[in-house]
Amino acid sequence: MQHLRTTIARLRPMAALQTARCASQPVQGGPGERALRTFPSARRLEAPGAAEPFLNGTSSNYVEEMYFAWLENPGNVHKGSTACWSPTWTRCSGCPPPPSSGGMRVLCLSGRSYTAWRFEEFLQRKWSSEKRFGLEGCEALIPALKTLIDVSSGRGVDSVIMGMPHRGRLNVLANVIRTELDQIFCQFDSKLEAADEGSGDVKYHLGMYHRRMNRVTDREITLSLMANPSHLEAVDPVVQGKTKAEQFYCGDTEGKRVMSILLHGDAAFAGQGVVYETFHLSDLPSYTTHGTIHVVVNNQIGFTTDPRMARSSAYPTDVARVVNAPIFHVNADDPEAVVYVCKVAADWRNTFHKDVVVDLVCYRRNGHNEMDEPMFTQPLMYKKIKQQKGVLQKYATALISEGVVTSQEYEEMVAEYDKVCEDAYTRSKDEKILHVNHWLDSPWPGFFTFDGQPKSMSVPSTGISEEDLSHIGNIASSVPDKDFTIHGGLSRILKARAAMVEQRVCDWALAEYMAFGSLLKEGVHVRLSGQDAERGTFSHRHHVLHHQNVDKSICIPMNHIAKDQAPYTVCNSSLSEYGVLGFELGFAMASPNALVLWEAQFGDFHNTAQCIIDQFICPGQAKWARQNGIVLLLPHGMEGMGPEHSSARPERFLQMCNDDQDVFPKLPPEDFAVRQLYDCNWIVVNCSTPANFFHVLRRQIVQPLRKPLIVFTPKSLLRHPEAKSSFDQMLPGTEFKRIISEEGPPLASPDRVRRIIFCTGKVYYELARERKHRGMEEQVAIVRVEQLSPFPFDLVKEEVERFHHADLMWCQEEHKNQGYHDYIKPRIRTAVARTRPVLYAGRGPAAAPATGNKQTHLAELQRFLDTAFDLPGTSGEQ
Repeated sequence: MQHLRTTIARLRPMAALQTARCASQPVQGGPGERALRTFPSARRLEAPGAAEPFLNGTSSNYVEEMYFAWLENPGNVHKGSTACWSPTWTRCSGCPPPPSSGGMRVLCLSGRSYTAWRFEEFLQRKWSSEKRFGLEGCEALIPALKTLIDVSSGRGVDSVIMGMPHRGRLNVLANVIRTELDQIFCQFDSKLEAADEGSGDVKYHLGMYHRRMNRVTDREITLSLMANPSHLEAVDPVVQGKTKAEQFYCGDTEGKRVMSILLHGDAAFAGQGVVYETFHLSDLPSYTTHGTIHVVVNNQIGFTTDPRMARSSAYPTDVARVVNAPIFHVNADDPEAVVYVCKVAADWRNTFHKDVVVDLVCYRRNGHNEMDEPMFTQPLMYKKIKQQKGVLQKYATALISEGVVTSQEYEEMVAEYDKVCEDAYTRSKDEKILHVNHWLDSPWPGFFTFDGQPKSMSVPSTGISEEDLSHIGNIASSVPDKDFTIHGGLSRILKARAAMVEQRVCDWALAEYMAFGSLLKEGVHVRLSGQDAERGTFSHRHHVLHHQNVDKSICIPMNHIAKDQAPYTVCNSSLSEYGVLGFELGFAMASPNALVLWEAQFGDFHNTAQCIIDQFICPGQAKWARQNGIVLLLPHGMEGMGPEHSSARPERFLQMCNDDQDVFPKLPPEDFAVRQLYDCNWIVVNCSTPANFFHVLRRQIVQPLRKPLIVFTPKSLLRHPEAKSSFDQMLPGTEFKRIISEEGPPLASPDRVRRIIFCTGKVYYELARERKHRGMEEQVAIVRVEQLSPFPFDLVKEEVERFHHADLMWCQEEHKNQGYHDYIKPRIRTAVARTRPVLYAGRGPAAAPATGNKQTHLAELQRFLDTAFDLPGTSGEQ
């Protein structure tokens, strides 16, 4: 049935054309009389295209009628309707050509567009054995992008953020972004020495940021091509997040100044779920970028997989139907049709501010890369491709035959561009050093020194005044609008907050409020998103109040802290981790002067966003010299709730930390902590007090650098009576504590301490309770490691030297093959120069993160507590 509908859809325009051709032919109307065959009386269609949803089920008849009316007389159709054509329009020999586009041929065969076509040939001649993922077979992509940018620039857009896969990337960098050719060519030199720290990345993954004059519109435009990994489509939500951020910072509430263009391959566009997730963000209030132009390089193959094996839909672009985006299918070997369609697409986006898709139906002349042999798997297809003339050759021949250009002019253009490439190639040989930071896609002017270094190597105090603590606390415990009716249960929560402020203490939710509120008061934008982030998964946050009697009436007290404060954005996200985390990462790229946080509903849900974590957040600075200060809040804790919702998988984050477990860092004592932050790839913490959580959030902004922050946040501690902090721990002069030392009786008689138990997070409270129950306060010291990475080697060494007669133990509530053990144990050993063993107390190895049986959970807990306080035993191993 699907094939039948497709066939009918393809035949209908041809049948309409035949009808139109017959309209002017004389026919016999009666004896001795000639008459013209006419259509039934056609009404004049005055409604503009914006008056109807674009080609939904109720308007297909309207569009068809409009098309027939246009065939009879273009004046019968409102001019606003003619810009839309069909959502799946393809120019073919049987269809009428699009309206004249004036100067289109000059565009297709001049300047940077002209490939572009020669660029790939030059690379092939110079580096025939190098992977470059060339654009041969879809060279029309370059004039397509140029048209999209030129038309959008003319409509007022002054910044375009782009994301794309590896195919054609070098060509886009050269001929769209306008990266210097010698800088591209030198990337092929394997002898260049890297000037920047980190791993760097292959040339077809690099990004670029460039501001230039658009010659067509005489307006300046900023173009940013985002760096991305090989993981296809992973960059899509990242681009959208950065676009949203730039719109936010420049006050572009309708997307008229900043827009995004996403390039896709046909197989990935149909196959990767993050495409669907990204489309579903497109019209959400806190995530919309007011329309994205999607360009699909449809080379009708995915690596070695045929379309019939790669998707179940008729077209690779059918996923875009979920948001009713118009889809234009166009022959990429017809440059004029490509340019025309891109003009329509750009006008659509900049008029209606909705997504639109251009499907460039093309082919891939080589294999997946230049070293790959495609005839192993598609022999007949590639026999046809080998016979296919290149688009430049075909187009040039047509123009010469029509007298648009002469053969001599064409040869001169070829020679001119070849000389440009040769000159750049000569200059590229002078390069001796490879600078990764020259390929930044998101520069932060003014934040670093000229050579990309922090302006200082010190972290100021993160405490705030008593007055600010009280003021923010009062805001957190009240409703700004006295006529705003809130839920009775929420009234009790706010009264409890007010009582804490009166007592000068705060719990977890109030400490977070203090951190956010103080940053907002200082002019720092705070953005928090995630599933149920407004209320909080555990009903502890309540940053958005809902009127109990008026629908859609809300109040956000955080936006009432000060008159000149920065805005606070808190938003419930769609039920997506991959897409939303990528979006927030992109938002954080735009500016270092914002605190951007993503909260998982439960910590283990981050694993559906693992691609963003593994490919962007963890190695982003090493690969692309790009810092990022995004914060991940991951609820974590073994509380008898079963295998899911218990573990945020801290072992995975710690495994990817770049510090050396066997090396005690040789850093100056006075700035040991900040130097560690400078060297690390990300920061991992598990705070045990609200005050420390407050400080680590503020440190993200006041420190002179930006690193991702991974926070394992509590669940039961949100309401634990002992998990509260005094205002005294948050006043000026206070700061984040990398470890919290023993503060009890062991300090009075350190020689009597027989064991130091190192731990992190919630398990501290269970250890402290058990120690008190056993009356062992003088024999056992408990030290909390709050910052897991970078590991506080210096402070651990001090704690061990303080209690020099004690044995050492690491205790965790997680299973031995999970949690922190494998990361912590060798680092404690390094801190003590491997002079003492480190014992273990915790759950044994297991496949699942936690048991689903409450009794088993409690038995496991008591078992490892017994081990922790069994001083004569030798539990564990070295």
